Amino acid sequence: MTTSDHSQHAPAATSVDHRTAVAAETARFVAAVKDADLATAVPSCPGWTLADLVRHTGSVHRWFSVLLRARIQEPPRTRDVDLQLPDQEDGYVDWLAESATVAADAFAATDPDLPMWAWGADQHARFWARRMLFETLLHRADAEVALGLRPAIDRPVAVDGIDEFLVNLPFATFFAPKVADLRGSDTTIRFRTTDGDDAWVVRLRPDGFGLDPAHPTAAPTDATVQGTAADLLLLVYGRLPYQAGAFAHEGDEHLLTHWFANSAF
Repeated sequence: MTTSDHSQHAPAATSVDHRTAVAAETARFVAAVKDADLATAVPSCPGWTLADLVRHTGSVHRWFSVLLRARIQEPPRTRDVDLQLPDQEDGYVDWLAESATVAADAFAATDPDLPMWAWGADQHARFWARRMLFETLLHRADAEVALGLRPAIDRPVAVDGIDEFLVNLPFATFFAPKVADLRGSDTTIRFRTTDGDDAWVVRLRPDGFGLDPAHPTAAPTDATVQGTAADLLLLVYGRLPYQAGAFAHEGDEHLLTHWFANSAF
């Protein structure tokens, strides 16, 4: 898959209801920050406070909801949206909760299989619900880590999130320019869960990179990283280093360093 391959990709088979999960993840986020000091720094988002994190996540809900209701068929020309953001930060947490309701209303009014423009691989409305879920989940995890908590991530959701990230990453260069440097001489990296039998093989070629779903399960790769699904999700998003004790890794160290230096967003 190259950045020009905008196929009608369908999500991998999953038991996750993305629209319902957005509401559940937002509720977890709200619960984590409702009594917190919103001036708390967020180490995984340098320069941000919890207030910034809440504002960003609620804005994503409302912005994506506008796109869904408009049934966009081409890249939007503006991001001007009435966010209804409170004037004071002490209203931000309630506003985040209300943002999930705005999203739920947009989901209810939109067939997930409706063809729509999306920046990633899946050109349907369902892309935006899936993307919103993982924006919410990762920033919920960011908030919990900032507050000294260890994020709990449901395994089926984590597996779906790893797939969503790796499927869409080749298309992310317009906001994550380092992704364009993910090239190689037909080299491969396997990500494998230790709490299940899930695995993804990424192939880096001279012209780009992408998932290699046809790679034989038992065939060797140039590098491998293994961990629980939840930890692998945090890994691919740059929230954990691959050298952390949560992971076992082997193979081409330079290849792994190159991947993780250029892939997170």
